[in-house]
Amino acid sequence: MNQKISTKRIAMAGLMAALTVIGSWMRIKIPVDIGGSTAFHLGNIMCALSGILLGPWLGGAAAGLGSALYDILLDPAYFDEAWITFLTKAAYGVAAGLVIRMGGKEWGYRKALLATLAGAVTYAILYLAKSFFKAMIVSGVTADAAFLALGLKLPATIFNAGVAIVFAPILAIAIRKALKQNHISLE
Repeated sequence: MNQKISTKRIAMAGLMAALTVIGSWMRIKIPVDIGGSTAFHLGNIMCALSGILLGPWLGGAAAGLGSALYDILLDPAYFDEAWITFLTKAAYGVAAGLVIRMGGKEWGYRKALLATLAGAVTYAILYLAKSFFKAMIVSGVTADAAFLALGLKLPATIFNAGVAIVFAPILAIAIRKALKQNHISLE
């Protein structure tokens, strides 16, 4: 398949990556004894929006790139994990994009909600798995201690997913409406 990507879609992907950096930067960091830290932030909203508005592949790339750029440029504690962040946050956008495109390109609030939920669950599983293995490998703790560390990260993970599930579908509908009113198509 030889599909061209329009300049508008590339510009929107760049904008979504930048908004993901900003959303990730707007955080409250919480130290965790085992396995580093966790944070409450708004980046997941932008990851879901990237997938919903741009589809799975370009949306996933924007979500992953914006999140990895945050790690590289704005928080040196995460620099070495930027490649993992790219993959896990890209999966967030891909999952949301795949759900939003199921059954055609038309969608409403309910489908945007399901897309965000799919992205949030996908990312939460990947993030918690990464945290578990990082605690065991890097910190050298037992599997039981690594599992305990997940319990410390779970509240922030659930909060971030919940905020995205509430706000991403609403924002997606509003942005799509504004784009249509201004005769802008991302297809």
